[in-house]
Amino acid sequence: MKTVIITGANGNLGVATVKKFLDEGYAVIGVDGKNDHLEFALTHTKFEFRSVNLTNEAETAGLIQSVILKYGKIDGAMMLVGGFAMGNIIATSGADIQKQFSLNFETAYYISRPLLPHMQQNGYGRLVFIGARPAINPQQGKGLVAYGLTKSLLFKLAEFINEENIGTNVVASVVIPSTIDTAINRKSMPDADASNWVKPEQLAEILEFIFSDKGAPIRETVVKVYNNA
Repeated sequence: MKTVIITGANGNLGVATVKKFLDEGYAVIGVDGKNDHLEFALTHTKFEFRSVNLTNEAETAGLIQSVILKYGKIDGAMMLVGGFAMGNIIATSGADIQKQFSLNFETAYYISRPLLPHMQQNGYGRLVFIGARPAINPQQGKGLVAYGLTKSLLFKLAEFINEENIGTNVVASVVIPSTIDTAINRKSMPDADASNWVKPEQLAEILEFIFSDKGAPIRETVVKVYNNA
């Protein structure tokens, strides 16, 4: 049985991903600030919820140390937590960038850094980041500067991880969704055709595939999950 950490577990994508991984028989450690939408999982024998401030490096390192001690081996992490902000360069302050940096990059880095030596020691590990189209598309990113800039760092982090672990079974991947079909997005974009968006359950399927034995040969992956959006 493989064990996976899923951050942002209480979000729309997080809930769908927790469900998918539990259904597939994984042991899941869900991490978030709260568990409002995880009632279905809280009594599951293979699920544990941890409330952790992932923008705090020491607190996050303590989480990783604790779960390694309890479970013995952590096979991977799905880093789904993040933030969003609009604004072009003129409208984006340094404080805006710092906030997005903390949510989109630090939360992923603080999980990955203490997990890497553990994975290297065990000869196996999967680290999956959620990228963003504005990070690779300047036309979209020009109006989402703080969001796009900080999400772009995840691509480079994955490249560094893969370069440091060439020839091993420790791999970092980036999954890039377009608009995710959520109630919030439907409310904020009432005139858009939501059928063109990506459903959280569809993304969860892809995340599990990357993590599964079927995805074992995959290396240095960037997966664009746009549907027709």
